[in-house]
Amino acid sequence: MFNLVHFLLFVLHHLLQAQALTLPQDISALKAFKSSIKQSSIPSWSCLASWDFSDDPCAVPHRTRFICGVSCSPDATRITQITLDPIGYSGQLTPLISQLSQLTTLDLSDNYFFGRIPSSISSLRNLQTLTLTSNSFSGSIPDSVTALKSLETLDLSHNALSGKLPKSLNSLTSLKRLDLSYNKLTGFLPKLPFNLLELALKANSLSGYVSKSTFDGLTRLEVVELSDNSFSGTLGAWFFLLPSLQQVDLANNSFTHVEISKPAGGNSDLVAVNLGFNKIEGNLPANFADYPMLSSLSLRYNRLRGAIPLGYSKKKSLRRLFLDGNFLIGTPPAEFFAGDTEVTGSLGDNCLRGCPANSQLCSPRQKSYAICKRAYSGKPRS
Repeated sequence: MFNLVHFLLFVLHHLLQAQALTLPQDISALKAFKSSIKQSSIPSWSCLASWDFSDDPCAVPHRTRFICGVSCSPDATRITQITLDPIGYSGQLTPLISQLSQLTTLDLSDNYFFGRIPSSISSLRNLQTLTLTSNSFSGSIPDSVTALKSLETLDLSHNALSGKLPKSLNSLTSLKRLDLSYNKLTGFLPKLPFNLLELALKANSLSGYVSKSTFDGLTRLEVVELSDNSFSGTLGAWFFLLPSLQQVDLANNSFTHVEISKPAGGNSDLVAVNLGFNKIEGNLPANFADYPMLSSLSLRYNRLRGAIPLGYSKKKSLRRLFLDGNFLIGTPPAEFFAGDTEVTGSLGDNCLRGCPANSQLCSPRQKSYAICKRAYSGKPRS
């Protein structure tokens, strides 16, 4: 009996110890994190409201305290994740977040955090996911973020960030997904991380050329979204030859020319291309017809001339085609209007002749003869 009592006391002692294992610096960092958020923005039923430090954050089970928003390491000694519920917390991100040196995920998305992203975030060397999307962060993206060598996802979209992109962005060697869309970023594109799979920089004020050196070595890149910026100049043939490219959206920029080569060996994963609402001149790029999986192509509202390449109508994979708002001439290929065609989109607002009025593809109606005549300095040729 005596030995059994001692054994039970021993077990109880260790159980009590196990309930308070979180490293003190992690606890103080969590306290600072919560105190930097306005109390009035913390509903009583929210994750943050359950952060009651009379209990240890990593104590289990979480019955009434720390029920959500925070996760711990298997040995219950370190905080590894902060993932807040999106209910409108308002406050600033404390620089003391840097004390959580084992943090792998920081997700504050869909709230009302404001102010600058602290440069001390560079101390989170184990961070793999940083998601601050849909808040009100302002100021520039700290250069120190490029010290996060384990980072795989960086999403700062839908904020009020300004200034230029960090020059050493390519030092994020583990980065696979980068989304900085819907901010106020300016300047040129720096060299990008070579392991990148998805790039989204939509709706900023970025400018300059899209240069080959920026994308050099990006053999895994699948998605590029640069729409609604001020990129200009020529988009070189090298771009669409990136070996893993699948989706491209460069609409609403100021590109003036685009060069399209046939894919190497006839192989390409390219599925969707949007180059609409630019200032692209010249003829329609015939070589788009040689991309075997291309199903959606938009070159609408540019300054393109000449006839529609016959290869476009022969392409079986093509399902969506928007060429409206240019100065295309001649008669559109009859295959577009065959009874079994599955192509949708628009060839309207051009200088085409013989586009069947009863076809949805021919809407809106073609430009007036006077406009077309001026565009071609005389009678448009078929």
